[in-house]
Amino acid sequence: MAKSNLELVRECDNFPYYEDNRAAYTENLQNYYSFRVTGYDATLGYILNTVVDTFPWPKNCWSIDPAARTVTLVSLPGANAAQRSKLVAQSIADAVKQGNFELLKGWRNEMYPVYGPGGEFLLEMERSASPLFGIVTYGAHMTGYVDDPSGPKIWVPRRAKNKQTYPGMLDNTVAGGMCTGEIPSECIVREAMEEASLPESVVRANVVPRGCVTYTHVRDARAGGETGLIQPEVEYVYDLKLDPSVVPQPCDDEVEEFKLLSVSEVKEALSRGEFKPNCANIMIDFFVRHGILTPENEPDYLEIVARLHRRMDHPTASHCK
Repeated sequence: MAKSNLELVRECDNFPYYEDNRAAYTENLQNYYSFRVTGYDATLGYILNTVVDTFPWPKNCWSIDPAARTVTLVSLPGANAAQRSKLVAQSIADAVKQGNFELLKGWRNEMYPVYGPGGEFLLEMERSASPLFGIVTYGAHMTGYVDDPSGPKIWVPRRAKNKQTYPGMLDNTVAGGMCTGEIPSECIVREAMEEASLPESVVRANVVPRGCVTYTHVRDARAGGETGLIQPEVEYVYDLKLDPSVVPQPCDDEVEEFKLLSVSEVKEALSRGEFKPNCANIMIDFFVRHGILTPENEPDYLEIVARLHRRMDHPTASHCK
């Protein structure tokens, strides 16, 4: 059965809303512990119960409180981000040796930041471990398109079939996670070169920032590794109008091919569920911003637009220079 635009948005932003059903939301939270850091009155992420039960929490730096349902990183007063990060890295290394988490077998050698109240940088952790802690992660997605008399044509890549996450699914033209200290625009420039062989000069001269898409996703089997993990994400959105002579080409082993698709072809692929869930969100956002999806042709327009911009439950950071 064809998926509607609202169904696609809900598939990505699929963590319950407190306002929709307070009792169900509260009951659902019993499946998770709150991730906290000593000295900060904030929940930094949600950790699945089975992860809490399985992860090797060193007693010298972690406090587990079943009654309060909290997992707290314990550090000395005045500890800095580097010291906290070292404690977390040692704990994750122990978990890798333990071998009980499929997710950690996809080690990325990339560090993701964790922010506290007011956007304070508290620590960083290995990217592959971030879903285990349920922290907010950040990325940048770009839609590359070519103007055509019939409407924009969009460069759509297909993910490699051997990728650990969402193998063989359709993606946005360029997309990637932001490492510690990276700003969105530089992430897009880097990913454009790495994934699509797009010259830095072309991207810098023509890329246009178009806002953010935010959601809280509960991972299923397609994501690879453990299921039920919470993944709140902030995706900075960019557009890049390309000359027809500029053709994206795979540059690494993550992309199988690029195809230039019409809007109707993209819509058909969306309805068939071929797009990676968050990439479907970004594509729908592109349709909204370019007047392809309107209040007059989409009955669920209001809810779609609202769900593309979810307010995060955890502290977030500004990436202003």
